Amino acid sequence: MSSNTEVRLPLPPFTRETAIQKVRQAEDGWNSRDAAKVALVYSQDTWWRNRAEFVHNRDEVRTFLARKWDKELEYRLIKELWAFTDNRIAVRFAYEWRDDAGNWFRSYGNENWEFGPDGLMHHRHASINDLPIKENERKFFWPLGRRPDDHPGLSELGL
Repeated sequence: MSSNTEVRLPLPPFTRETAIQKVRQAEDGWNSRDAAKVALVYSQDTWWRNRAEFVHNRDEVRTFLARKWDKELEYRLIKELWAFTDNRIAVRFAYEWRDDAGNWFRSYGNENWEFGPDGLMHHRHASINDLPIKENERKFFWPLGRRPDDHPGLSELGL
């Protein structure tokens, strides 16, 4: 565990249930669009690849996320468990957002996560593609923030 005793439940090794819980926690955090809060789930020395950008620590995560959510307006995300092992989780996701000119996008991607025994994410590898969509093609309509429990997930939406 980290020397500063930070712990983020659930801890590895993951079961199907705890992996699903970890995925939903990540989705909820990112939908908050609170860069400072979201950054706390990553280890101090976390290492990311996000598209073609590399992030090397928690402070860089915070800066990256603040910049992301300044650009990606009305951001709404759904994540879904793909696979898991003892301390790794793979997810697929989609999120919808618009730019400041009013153009809408649905971004699709996959992430591979690796956690330390403290439950903090130490590695994140993300591959993402953006698809321009028309506003009437949107599928994510809940109020900004946490996706309601009764809102369909990716599989139910056919995504």
